[in-house]
Amino acid sequence: MRADEMSEAQATAAEAPAVERTADGQGSALPPAELERLTTDIVAALKTVYDPEIPADIYELLIYKVDIADDRKVTVDMTLTTPNCPSAAELPAMVENAVASVPGVGEVKVSVIWDPPWDPSRMSDEARVALNMW
Repeated sequence: MRADEMSEAQATAAEAPAVERTADGQGSALPPAELERLTTDIVAALKTVYDPEIPADIYELLIYKVDIADDRKVTVDMTLTTPNCPSAAELPAMVENAVASVPGVGEVKVSVIWDPPWDPSRMSDEARVALNMW
């Protein structure tokens, strides 16, 4: 379920990754203000990570989903532009370190997924501007 607390700035593009929360159907055990803070801080941390070959942050390019569980564990589903990406070994670790640096975050798990495959249509408007790809 999509986090209702996601700010308008975080959801500007239709292609923006989903920030979700794991819940048992009864809502999050985290107070709404804390969930909002975690969401905002995690997105901000992800926006500090750049693909070494592309001048845009990975949140706008490669992040498919961020899930914040009630126990503060965070899972991130991301992809790479190609399976042969030269940064394949370092980018997931950079994402994990960025998310783990957010105060209040518990265990962080980053999964590289290939479905759906990445293509330029998955980029946010912000990434398109940074890469001049209109």
